[in-house]
Amino acid sequence: MSLFNVFDVSGTGMSAQSVRLNTTASNIANADSVSSSIDQTYRARHPVFAAEMQKAAAGQDQSVGVKVLGIVESNKPLNVEYSPEHPMADADGYIYKPNVNVIEEMTNMISASRSYQTNIQLAESAKNMLNKTLQLGQR
Repeated sequence: MSLFNVFDVSGTGMSAQSVRLNTTASNIANADSVSSSIDQTYRARHPVFAAEMQKAAAGQDQSVGVKVLGIVESNKPLNVEYSPEHPMADADGYIYKPNVNVIEEMTNMISASRSYQTNIQLAESAKNMLNKTLQLGQR
């Protein structure tokens, strides 16, 4: 793998962590929403990542990065609360809240932010190594 491919790897890593940050922000933004129906209630979403190993397995001289396969909804049960006086209550007096755990989401946000920063540092280090390599020929 060439040193130039490091930029591809760190770029796909930053892109993946950006998706993770956006998904986490959406979860936090909807954490306090209320619905009168199970079908209309927001469900926590999480991105699914995979390494792009097909390129490496095919023997291509390309980088192996991160691919976002998709975003899936959590299958955790929704939070159901009996609140007959709430304006969004259903006929039985229940309201439905998302299955978002704000503490988990904040942890995900910190982790994604640190991973993003690590990918930036990786690209910066590769850039510095390339600059040093170019400076070797100047002497």
